[in-house]
Amino acid sequence: MKYINTTLMDWLQSIGLSLETSKTTLDFMWFTILIVLALVSFYITRRVLLEAAKQWVKNSKTDWDDVLVKHRFFRKLSLAVPVIIINYITPYVLEDYPLFTKFIQTACNIYIIFVMIFVLNSFFRAVEEIYNSTKMARRRPIKSYLQVVQIVIYIIAGIIIISSLLDKSPTVLLGGLGAMSAVLMLVFKDSILGFVGGLQLSANKMVLPGDWISMPKFGADGVVQEITLVTVKVQNWDKTITTIPTYNLITDPVTNWRGMEESGGRRIKRSLMIDMQSIKFCTPEMLRKFGSFHLLKSYISTKEDEIKKFNETHKLDDNTVYNGRRQTNIGVFRAYLERYLRNRQDIHQDMTFLVRQLQPTEKGLPMEIYVFSKIQAWAEYEAIQADIFDHILAILSEFELSVYQYPTGKDLARVGKTLGVE
Repeated sequence: MKYINTTLMDWLQSIGLSLETSKTTLDFMWFTILIVLALVSFYITRRVLLEAAKQWVKNSKTDWDDVLVKHRFFRKLSLAVPVIIINYITPYVLEDYPLFTKFIQTACNIYIIFVMIFVLNSFFRAVEEIYNSTKMARRRPIKSYLQVVQIVIYIIAGIIIISSLLDKSPTVLLGGLGAMSAVLMLVFKDSILGFVGGLQLSANKMVLPGDWISMPKFGADGVVQEITLVTVKVQNWDKTITTIPTYNLITDPVTNWRGMEESGGRRIKRSLMIDMQSIKFCTPEMLRKFGSFHLLKSYISTKEDEIKKFNETHKLDDNTVYNGRRQTNIGVFRAYLERYLRNRQDIHQDMTFLVRQLQPTEKGLPMEIYVFSKIQAWAEYEAIQADIFDHILAILSEFELSVYQYPTGKDLARVGKTLGVE
């Protein structure tokens, strides 16, 4: 090496350069060669070693290395190779230029820090993808935790970069951060609240990716797609996306339908208003008619025997409607609804099952159905509800009952025609 330097110095002086100029030219010539070697090493790493690594990964039986390649982990790691070479060899090539050498090394160190940040980000994305492919990911999402680690890495990297530029020890900057804690709390308020909210959500399994949640305050009604450090992404049923601050899932009311989905049933809770003027006692003709209904045949005979026995025991004259017990069309209709729903294969028989009357109102007597469908899919669930109430509305007149509804223009016109008013 010394012989090469001497030969090159003699040649530079022979072409008319001074001793000092020749030495400077030689130093920077070696530095240029160093740059070229660094670029060649980068080319070799990128073209040869990375291709060989890809082939090895492709032939391996594990999946984690494929995920690392997918997120360009090795490609980003190769960016550090030429700068590491420059950083370590520059002091030997430019030993007579300490200021320039220090500048080059500082720039290389900062570059390497950025490269390591990119590499770690790729690594964390790979870890998240690998973890999300496991069964535990549904119960314990880790994205918010990885984001906290990334924030810590960014802060540490920022401190190291600033200390390198100022030529100060990182401990000095850390001491100054104590005085800036109030400012940092303000700057990272959402992140801190999000982290606290994420911990509570994860620890208590309040909301998980894939859950159906409703938050009317934010206009959210759909499936949770992603839970991050600061936000929760919900895809609504109309395919729009609503972003909710993570902490608000702790502080604001939220309905999680996971329990319904895990129960195997979906509630049907709907009522119709019966016009109370159509409610009456059943006549013998009505009872004979109801007895011909397949679903009511055994009910009518059993109920009539029970009522007859009761009236005879208590010596009640049942020839008048105000003496003794007798059936009503609304009672028979309620019994019919129970048997109709019991015979449907798409209704859960071992979950809450009610056909009940609610408090009468000025709009009529509410007859409510409170049962659970075996089908949870939205479209099929709505079809089941519609099918049930289609049948109820169509069969209602057979019981000489009518549904209450506000009078329409047609009703008013009929009344006016009756009164002779055009």
